[in-house]
Amino acid sequence: MLEVAGLSAGYGRVQVLWDVELSVGQQQIVALVGPNGAGKSTLLRALSGMIPISAGQASFRGLEVGGRSIEQIVDLGIAHVPEGRRLFPGLSVRDNLRLGGWRTDNRDIGRVVELFPLLGDRLNQIAGSMSGGEQQMVAIARGLMGRPDLIMIDELSLGLAPMIVDEIIERLPDIAAAGTSVLLVDQDVDAALSVAERAYVLETGHIVLSGNAAELLADQRVRESYLGIS
Repeated sequence: MLEVAGLSAGYGRVQVLWDVELSVGQQQIVALVGPNGAGKSTLLRALSGMIPISAGQASFRGLEVGGRSIEQIVDLGIAHVPEGRRLFPGLSVRDNLRLGGWRTDNRDIGRVVELFPLLGDRLNQIAGSMSGGEQQMVAIARGLMGRPDLIMIDELSLGLAPMIVDEIIERLPDIAAAGTSVLLVDQDVDAALSVAERAYVLETGHIVLSGNAAELLADQRVRESYLGIS
């Protein structure tokens, strides 16, 4: 579905990514992990059109992503849930969700409420008054409102209680099974690798390791050398 080959990107003259190779299959959950400053968020921004791809290519269902506007990439079927959630804090949960479906004119929030039942009781609540975990649920649900084929989630667990992280992580297989592949960036390496089928380790802008997520998580040398966990 998503194929990234030799991708380089950055900010002006500052290059952050070098020759990144990555793929995401249909109905697949793929984790992208690595230390702070490795370039994980930069990769998602390049794939969603927020910054240009300076070299290499990324294709989605055989169509080139590079050079397209953010709106055109959304139309291809790619949704991006950015770090920090970026909700409209003064609007209700219902209005935030509906804004997520504006390009597809999708106002049916029933499907995403089934994934996150808590939101069904909070539709009239102002989004900015919710807890961080509740806001993250809204952000992911908003991304799904456009009925994407791929949703990219940046730093899912950042600042959230472990119990909330587990609750959200548990919904990702349901999202994939319903037809939306997931590219997950998360500092909670254990959580990310436990739910993913495949994983990539990004370090100083380079992919240094890739493979089956469960095998990477179980390899003690990998955990200590690349993932910083014991």
